[in-house]
Amino acid sequence: MAPKGYVPALKKLYKEEIVDALVKKFGYTTPMAAPRLLKITINEGVGEGTHDRKLVEDSAEELSRITGQKAVIIASRKDVSNFKLRKGMPVGVKVTLRGTKMYEFLERLVRVALPRIRDFNGVSDSMDGRGNYTLGIKEQLIFPEVEIDKNPRIHGLEISFVTTADTDEECRALLEAFGIPFKKHNQ
Repeated sequence: MAPKGYVPALKKLYKEEIVDALVKKFGYTTPMAAPRLLKITINEGVGEGTHDRKLVEDSAEELSRITGQKAVIIASRKDVSNFKLRKGMPVGVKVTLRGTKMYEFLERLVRVALPRIRDFNGVSDSMDGRGNYTLGIKEQLIFPEVEIDKNPRIHGLEISFVTTADTDEECRALLEAFGIPFKKHNQ
């Protein structure tokens, strides 16, 4: 639990600098029109979880350690005979972060985890067309909270940033201001 009066560094940065920069760049009439981050969702598919429930529980525990919030186990919604999957079987884990925990996770992602990626030259800048962004990570090992001895399985994560931005350009400007390193395109 955060101490009373605690404000994450990125939230403070957003209020003090990012809003003003976005208002100036896009010509909003009021600071309230500037896009903001609503939530961050982290998803992890555990396909092998249909055979071994312990894998799903280990993945949920690991994701909880990474995010600081309890992960939810996701069950299959329908039967798929090709994958020997029955309705209700565990297939993945997810966490939805809002508020203080969202800003703290974003700061750890930008300042600690992404710099640990080998031969890193930025993340893809393809948005969804509605002002949201999803980042795929191939190895969960970039987070220092992961103990490879406890769960030797290497897997990927999908991190989705949901914003109030109307366009991809506004979303990109917001996320760049938070420190997400997008790839530079040679033009």
